[in-house]
Amino acid sequence: MMKAEELSELLGIAKEASLRAGDKILEIYNSDDFSIELKGDNSPLTRADKAAHEVIMSFLEPTEIPVLSEEGRDIPYEERKNWEYLWVVDPLDGTKEFIKRNGEFTVNIALVHNGSPVLGVVYAPVLDKLYAGVDGLGGTLTIGDSISELQNREALDLSRPGLRVVASRSHLNDDTQAFLDQLISPEIVSMGSSLKFMVIAEGLADVYPRFAPTMEWDTAAAHAVLRAIGGKVVRQDGTSLEYNKGNLLNPYFKAE
Repeated sequence: MMKAEELSELLGIAKEASLRAGDKILEIYNSDDFSIELKGDNSPLTRADKAAHEVIMSFLEPTEIPVLSEEGRDIPYEERKNWEYLWVVDPLDGTKEFIKRNGEFTVNIALVHNGSPVLGVVYAPVLDKLYAGVDGLGGTLTIGDSISELQNREALDLSRPGLRVVASRSHLNDDTQAFLDQLISPEIVSMGSSLKFMVIAEGLADVYPRFAPTMEWDTAAAHAVLRAIGGKVVRQDGTSLEYNKGNLLNPYFKAE
């Protein structure tokens, strides 16, 4: 396992990479041609995704730690399974949010050690919010020039009335509705992209049940931030989500 100072150095690299990638995304997001058809390989969305990925890779490649992202999803498991450390990257999470222009999309960079996310950065460029966390060192939220510590999470008590549940009011599937039905007077909190986890990290929500498909790069960075402050992202059997699996699809989970 890396020492704290090594992780701190890598955290600095991941933060800078996410900020510079966010700058690139905003250039395209705020450009005059945003209203041009969003489909096709030259859409603003596609260009923002690719530009952000290139920026992030320019920061991560010098670390000589392998990178797993949607771009590299075809790397054979036989090759990946021997990686002790790897970066897990989503250069632009929140496709719908980007297209809707509601600002709720993020840049996500995580460092995974033997299947566990030990470092994570989640950056929302439009909101100028940078969440960061390192295993054993806690988590922070930076807004502009202001940095604050994220408070440690307490164990979730599902029997407590009025729990704030991160979910979509308009797209509640049967499994999510069943989860809500077992709670006492739950309140629904809506949010896009990996910010669904970050409202929990900020103490603005209590639990995020995700009973729909996600990929490892959708969750790794946010999982790392929550983990750094005592939070959990667990499968339905109560065990923690793992990364760099043979199948990169996540099982259903609950973040708290």
